[in-house]
Amino acid sequence: MFVHLHVHTEYSLLDGAARIDKVVKRAAAQGMTALAITDHGSMYGVIDFYKACKKAGIKPIIGCEVYVAPFKRTERTPGRDDANYHLVLLAENETGYRNLISLVSAAYIDGFYYKPRVDKEILRQHAAGLIALSGCLAGEVAENLVQDRFADACKAAREYEDIFDKGSFYLELQDHGLADQRKVNAGLWRVHEETGIPLVATNDVHYVKREDAFVQDVLLCIQTGKTMADASRMSFSSQDMFLKSEQEMQLMFGEHPEVLENSGRIAERCMLDFQFGENYLPVFQAPAGLGLNEYLEQQCLEAFPELYPQAGAKEQERLKYELNVIAQTGFSGYFLIVADFCRYAREHGVAVGPGRGSAAASMVAYLLGITSVEPLRHDLLFERFLNPERISMPDIDIDFDPEGRERVIHYVTDKYGADKVCQIITFGTMGAKGAIRDVGRVLGIPLSRVDKVAKAVPNDLGMTLEKALSLSPELARMVEEDEEIKRLYELALAVEGMPRHASTHAAGVVIAKEPLTNYLPLQKTSDGFLMTQFPMKTVEEIGLLKMDFLGLRNLTILRESVRLIEETRGLKVNLEALPLDDAATYALLSAGNSSGVFQLESGGMRAILKDLKPSCFEDIIAVLALYRPGPMEQIPEFIRRKHGGKITYLHPKLEPILKTTYGIIVYQEQVMQIARDLAGYSLGRADLLRRAMGKKKKEIMEEERQNFIYGLEDAEGNAIIPGALNMGLTQAEASEIFDLMAKFAEYGFNKGHATAYAVISYQTAYLKANYPVEFMAALLSTVMDSSDKVSFYVQEARQNGIEVLAPDVQYSVAKFCLENEKIRFGLGAIRNLGLNVIEKILEARKSGSFKSFSDLCLRVDNKVLNKRVLESLIRAGALSSFCSRRQGLMVLDEELDLANRRQKDRNSGQISLFDLGAADDAGLIELPKVEEFTQSELLAMEKEYLG
Repeated sequence: MFVHLHVHTEYSLLDGAARIDKVVKRAAAQGMTALAITDHGSMYGVIDFYKACKKAGIKPIIGCEVYVAPFKRTERTPGRDDANYHLVLLAENETGYRNLISLVSAAYIDGFYYKPRVDKEILRQHAAGLIALSGCLAGEVAENLVQDRFADACKAAREYEDIFDKGSFYLELQDHGLADQRKVNAGLWRVHEETGIPLVATNDVHYVKREDAFVQDVLLCIQTGKTMADASRMSFSSQDMFLKSEQEMQLMFGEHPEVLENSGRIAERCMLDFQFGENYLPVFQAPAGLGLNEYLEQQCLEAFPELYPQAGAKEQERLKYELNVIAQTGFSGYFLIVADFCRYAREHGVAVGPGRGSAAASMVAYLLGITSVEPLRHDLLFERFLNPERISMPDIDIDFDPEGRERVIHYVTDKYGADKVCQIITFGTMGAKGAIRDVGRVLGIPLSRVDKVAKAVPNDLGMTLEKALSLSPELARMVEEDEEIKRLYELALAVEGMPRHASTHAAGVVIAKEPLTNYLPLQKTSDGFLMTQFPMKTVEEIGLLKMDFLGLRNLTILRESVRLIEETRGLKVNLEALPLDDAATYALLSAGNSSGVFQLESGGMRAILKDLKPSCFEDIIAVLALYRPGPMEQIPEFIRRKHGGKITYLHPKLEPILKTTYGIIVYQEQVMQIARDLAGYSLGRADLLRRAMGKKKKEIMEEERQNFIYGLEDAEGNAIIPGALNMGLTQAEASEIFDLMAKFAEYGFNKGHATAYAVISYQTAYLKANYPVEFMAALLSTVMDSSDKVSFYVQEARQNGIEVLAPDVQYSVAKFCLENEKIRFGLGAIRNLGLNVIEKILEARKSGSFKSFSDLCLRVDNKVLNKRVLESLIRAGALSSFCSRRQGLMVLDEELDLANRRQKDRNSGQISLFDLGAADDAGLIELPKVEEFTQSELLAMEKEYLG
């Protein structure tokens, strides 16, 4: 029995064209009983590979082809970046898998130098449970044999056998028709005879079928930035690196069947199974004497009287129910962990969002300060968040002010340990247009032709080349009529969707119970932080706590607006206590004056607001839920009904559920309520029905239809679901209502998420309506890195009657600020001005206003106030207090020269700081009397430097 033990998937980034699903299917079709994954240096794809193999009914063997440094892995030796040896490691059992994780993580964390590298010292520390193969031509034993160093080859082989123990190190035979391989294979037999180390046959698999060899070449060219026409490009000189059948392997090694059989023996030894469904939550330390459930209850009961001063039985019952479910599902610690870092954020001035996703439906989350949305007021259902009938990890993602997000992550890292907290990887993949452009460059097709093909691909989100061919007549015509374009399309299709590089997920953070390398491999980000080698979904699947620490710019706008209001008016605005019936806010929204308002500022949304004329908070929630592909078609009917159109209900029991949305099903929660109130579902079961409807699986839908209409009994004849007929509906009514639910469940929105985000929409609209100057200043300060947005919002401010003053080094600060109820342009929005130079200017200004251009140059450190910076200030108009722009540019070099000489004299002790700043009002350098630039020239400068 032969088994492939040396396989590179698409996760050998741009050096493997064997997609996991295809290589596994091919192995299964060939009758293989097992298959290994041995990607270069990393373990990115091992969980996907494991699941694919299990689904196909073959044994997954988890491994990696590591790079072994010939010296210490921590050494950085220039010129020796490619001098690493390849070594294949396979996990024999769970101990081996843990050791493989440790080795691969260490290779990235402290061994990375062009490639992630291990060394023999660390291999020795983590050899248990691993089977090692000597590797391809780049292996240490093979390399010695190529160089005719037989004694060194034997020495290296014995050393590896000593590291991994007798019987766990194999000499690897390969035959891809290469002259060096024939030489090495002959040498490996001699080493085997000399040392007794066993041999095993492998094929260095990089693609699935022989005809995929060209795709592999294309990937290598994309990776190295070369074209196929480049004679010096890296390429494989064989087309045999595909998943060969057992018969094809016997043609090469059949005279020595034992080397093929050894692959099967190794496969039999590898017994590794992953356990899914367990959770490894970090340990939250409750006060002494209290369990997690007791402490969670205590925290909620302490907050309850303040947040529910008029509480009745309904509120008491809801809290008791939620606490019971949370305790029953084992997630008390999870809630306490999230509450803890939300509390830290608020106590340290980091704005926390009102909620996100279905977590807004939890009273416990509200009492703990995780969310600020009261769920009962908005009919939010806890079961949509945490369902006792389908236990899965609750998903609490948190929005933070981006300027404080990193502080919260650092707090969590310090609290739970740097070895237990890290960020999560994500993979950049080749999209439809990108694949065409990459392949076009590799094939050397003229850019204009490639560009024409790429532009024929529609820009729709999630567009694929396959979809594009059916949607774009222009693309279909080119592919049909032009052989070169057809070849381009086919190759682009072959590489589309493949991962091309790894990067850090924008928000994902994982927090574990034990050191993360007990669960998954790690690597370093480009800025030196740790991140997982598994993407977010996989992190969750293996039971780790994944959280999104999201940076939401609008929270910065809110925080900055509140600060400016207090600074200029002496008023403290409590955003969480705003009246939800403010007339000015609804007038602003009804007029479509919503630019800068969270989620409501697009052109399409502004048009809808003008027609809708929202008059209550429920309208804002509804419009956020409806303004998406699918439900958008309901918006005209929603507006018609709001403004007096006839509202009908299929049954009177639907009215209390759908009244706030004028008889239209908008939210997923409404589907659940209908199932509960009209057919007797529990809310937990109703959420399962909602999920089934969303997936549109015919068999399940038909089963649920029967349950909804006729009910469901257990084996003893007890009603699990009473059914609509038993609750007073006719069969026709029940069937029609089920169809209505099914239609809307396909795109119904999560009301909890819509409600939480409607809070931010309302808060930003309220501030814009009631404190427009402060709001616009705060808004402009958050978009300073985009000149287009600065320009747009400056125009918006002016249209709202707010004057925006030009930047001026005498008055401006880094951000946009207020000056006599006007907005002063921020220095940070001027092109070429970094924060360092702005800080130096403001620091110098603390001792008094600048008296002249010369005074500015003399007082601000010339290490930062260079020619480029000064020219930007002049052209932006920020020195207009001293000179015209033409004057400033004419004396710029002279001023800088004088300042440099004076500051040099001061540093050498020849001039005092007092003398340095003793420029009189006229300035040390006389300004020439010249006419200013024309209006059009000035506008062009402002466009370039201010946007």
